Amino acid sequence: MSQPLAERMRPKCLDDYIGQEHLVGKGAVLRNMIEAGRITSFILWGPPGVGKTTLAQIVASQLKVPFFTLSAVTSGVRDVRDVIEKAKAGRFFNENSPVLFIDEIHRFSKSQQDSLLGAVEKGIVTLIGATTENPSFEVIRPLLSRCQLYVLKSLEEDGLIELLNRAISNDAELKERDIELKETAAILRYSGGDARKLLNILELIVESSSDNKVVVTDEIVKKSLLQNPLAYDKDGEMHYDIISAFIKSIRGSDPDAALYWLARLIEGGEDPSFIARRLVISASEDIGLANPNALLLANAAFDAVMKIGWPEGRIPLAEATVYLAASPKSNSAYNGINKALEIVRQTGNIPVPLHLRNAPTKLMADLGYAADYKYSHDYPNHFVKQQYLPDRLNDIRLWEAQHFPNEDKLYKNINALWGGKKG
Repeated sequence: MSQPLAERMRPKCLDDYIGQEHLVGKGAVLRNMIEAGRITSFILWGPPGVGKTTLAQIVASQLKVPFFTLSAVTSGVRDVRDVIEKAKAGRFFNENSPVLFIDEIHRFSKSQQDSLLGAVEKGIVTLIGATTENPSFEVIRPLLSRCQLYVLKSLEEDGLIELLNRAISNDAELKERDIELKETAAILRYSGGDARKLLNILELIVESSSDNKVVVTDEIVKKSLLQNPLAYDKDGEMHYDIISAFIKSIRGSDPDAALYWLARLIEGGEDPSFIARRLVISASEDIGLANPNALLLANAAFDAVMKIGWPEGRIPLAEATVYLAASPKSNSAYNGINKALEIVRQTGNIPVPLHLRNAPTKLMADLGYAADYKYSHDYPNHFVKQQYLPDRLNDIRLWEAQHFPNEDKLYKNINALWGGKKG
């Protein structure tokens, strides 16, 4: 059975590698280390389909060292130790360390990551980890401190076009067909900078055509994907598309659709912490002050999933999903902070009014720091009118209430205190 096109087109050396010029271009840091024949352990962080696995294989190939790989989904601590023992036994004196590649290293538990520390520190293996998640949150600090971190970017349009042309010209199976790239806007848009997805779409279009002549147009791409929406992402289950549909279903108050997309994420092998984080974000961004309990429940679901894992973790995730989808929606806090950030970027570092500054020294007090500040708790209802914004911004309104019952209580309270000047 023929390999998928994306696998057939996997580069074998740096000169065939497309993209990531900041890392592997002429004179770039990673290329220099590879060409010098010595590398340190590192982690590759970037979206799917940008060449993380390929780069790890190229490193091992060019250094001529054994290449071990572990799946973060199916491997346990014992598997990690077995691979380390094999690497130790197969290494000859003065040779470079074998490469141990761990894809989706963010799915490794703390104990699994701990089991790597000694081997990495002693140089028994050179660890190359790959992750689509921020390593700061997903990789334990001791392991992260022993690795360089390299950030990979989605492929640019020029690189994707080059990859398409290279596949059409060089792949043994595609060369047997007469393929014309008449239009590329749709195939580039649907690939989303993911080289694997791009090649899967191309392969789908070619395999769907009974004619030797294949003309790639935007309409053909859309039609092919409509007929077979999963085929162009054989490995990733449309990771980012599905999480987008999940969040938009919650935002759109459709608990049935939200549960369906949650099930797709679970069946696709998604990291439960990834789902839980998105629920916390949605609770803040989309439900917000219309139902503040949403954030509490989303956080509780996150904690529960981290404690109990799969498969039971699906239950608190489902509970939070339904609750968020069924809750009233407000993005007033989200809009407010975005407005505030935009004003800060436009106005820069405006000095803090003197009465709002602390005065821990006599000199500061003599300069007027904290002078005339009114301590709210000294006044009736713990409130007194005074200015909290810089003079030039004193009339702006950043928070505009959206009048759901919970949020309306806040609005009425603020409105009563400030006489209609806030909220």
